[in-house]
Amino acid sequence: MTEVDTRELRYFIAVAEELHFGRAADRLGIAQPPLSRAIRRLEHRVGARLFDRTGRGVRLTAAGEVLLAEGRAALDAVSAAVRRARRAGRPRRSLTLVMKPGGDAGLLPAILAAYAARPGAAAVDLVFSQSERAAMLRDGRADVGLLHHPQNDLTGLDTEPLRTERRVAALAEGHPLAARATLSLADLAGEPMAQWPEAAERGNGPRVEEAGQMWQLVVLGRAVALVTESAAERPYRGVVYRPVTDAAPATLVLAWPAESRSRDVAEFTAAARAALAPALTGQT
Repeated sequence: MTEVDTRELRYFIAVAEELHFGRAADRLGIAQPPLSRAIRRLEHRVGARLFDRTGRGVRLTAAGEVLLAEGRAALDAVSAAVRRARRAGRPRRSLTLVMKPGGDAGLLPAILAAYAARPGAAAVDLVFSQSERAAMLRDGRADVGLLHHPQNDLTGLDTEPLRTERRVAALAEGHPLAARATLSLADLAGEPMAQWPEAAERGNGPRVEEAGQMWQLVVLGRAVALVTESAAERPYRGVVYRPVTDAAPATLVLAWPAESRSRDVAEFTAAARAALAPALTGQT
């Protein structure tokens, strides 16, 4: 079978998402006839029909559904490879670490110091994101990141556990539940739980994009939030914290792309492991 090129995949994905050749052609900035010919060539290369064409439009076949999922992943992998190669070719060697503000449980200074002490350590550039950390690792915008398990989707990533913490509920001072010493998940059922875009958990409360927004909503009684114990160590005026006895703990992990062959990533991971070894050994 002849190999499929990335241009054909982009054309196919546009049609698959629009389910209309005319709209897909407009989106791609090309005429419809060459787009139709490209899709027919692609179907010939694949050896299967990708679309059912009807008078009302088009719909994906079973083969098309598979190619859409795999094709997206393939294009993402190509884009990630180009980004990583571009960074590797720069005169200044650097490692990009993505995290959310305050999301290191106080561990990052020791990790950075341990890595900097290694011969040939690259410069570490910090970038911050509340909602795209895993995506940035997958698409090559970042090399390593700090995420939480099982709260974040770690598909396609390798991880090194750093610290496991219990979680507490953040409530407005005047919230009825604030009078209790401890809470359960059943106590929080029906409460407007703040939702992060990246989180695998889904609440029924407002969607939040950054921490300041979440804290303000909690203070106003518009949301409650489950946060780690280390987050609760940073008081916020008008917010109280109560342990949630049956909430799944959160494990802070160092994450990187599973296919990474970067020596700098391997060295950074080893430095993190060495720096935190005493604390990790003492964890229960």
